[in-house]
Amino acid sequence: MNAYQMKTVFFSSKRYDETYFNTSNEHYAHDIRFVEARLTKDTVSLIDGESAVCAFVNDVLDREVLSLLSESKIKLIALRCAGFNNVDINAANELGIKVVRVPAYSPNAVAEHTVCLMLALNRKIYRAYNRVRDGNFSLDGLLGFDFSGKTLGIVGTGKIGAIVARILCAMGMKVLAYDLMPNQECVDYGVSYVGIEQLFRESNVISLHCPLSPVTQHLIDQTALDKMQNGVMLINTSRGALLDASAVIKGLKSKKIGYLGLDVYEQESELFFEDLSCEIIQDDVFERLLTFPNVLITSHQGFFTEDALKKIADTTLHSIQQFSKGADLSDDVLVVLP
Repeated sequence: MNAYQMKTVFFSSKRYDETYFNTSNEHYAHDIRFVEARLTKDTVSLIDGESAVCAFVNDVLDREVLSLLSESKIKLIALRCAGFNNVDINAANELGIKVVRVPAYSPNAVAEHTVCLMLALNRKIYRAYNRVRDGNFSLDGLLGFDFSGKTLGIVGTGKIGAIVARILCAMGMKVLAYDLMPNQECVDYGVSYVGIEQLFRESNVISLHCPLSPVTQHLIDQTALDKMQNGVMLINTSRGALLDASAVIKGLKSKKIGYLGLDVYEQESELFFEDLSCEIIQDDVFERLLTFPNVLITSHQGFFTEDALKKIADTTLHSIQQFSKGADLSDDVLVVLP
């Protein structure tokens, strides 16, 4: 290896990771190795002389794991995702481990998946598909509503939320938004920024696009649901822990929630990205969610497009190269220690 190539081990890797990273790495020529195991305190031992770790959304990067990584001479953690709520950033700073991420791999991918969930839920596409395959052409139970003229509430108007706003403004929806930092681009689309309680009260459809933090954890709880309209459509393609699943189940049973679309789940680390079709799933809350006919769950696939995977690979490997050169890291995740 030359001075700018790094030995990097990829945890939680799948075949598509290998395909896109190997292709991108033809330009960078890093020494990369893929392991299927999720990064935990028990799998740190799989590191074999690497100085960088590439991790994904369900890898564990708490203080204990970070300390073990430091002992293994890991200097860089490259997250191949935008979120970093699974990383103890303060501990990483204390240990001298740099953390980089991919903050904007393809906001269009997640935004389009969000709208896909909305449309599929509204028009019961998943139910209609199965009916027709069984030779059942009845329309009973498939009634939807026009999005045009309805009110959408978006919590978080960063890149993804702004694209969702643009798409649904074009479809004729009135769009309300809540964000601590209003996005002028959204205002230009005709989005109105309001308080969170007003957004809950007035929205027919609510879509979550905010990061997970101690402030936003279980943002949608029983108190929030009580403020919403009966029959509200609730969509979460951001982070699973934004929803209190127990409260959501109560909301589904009472018909407060008329439609629920999820691409994330608070306890997804034991489920998503794996084939468990021959297993007995032990998560009773998740299994209960699957029993409702008005719930549509996808397994964290919002990011999963060719364009996004290419961008993720290129950005991640570029960050690793920049680190090896000692250059400034444009996608460095920094949190000031208290």
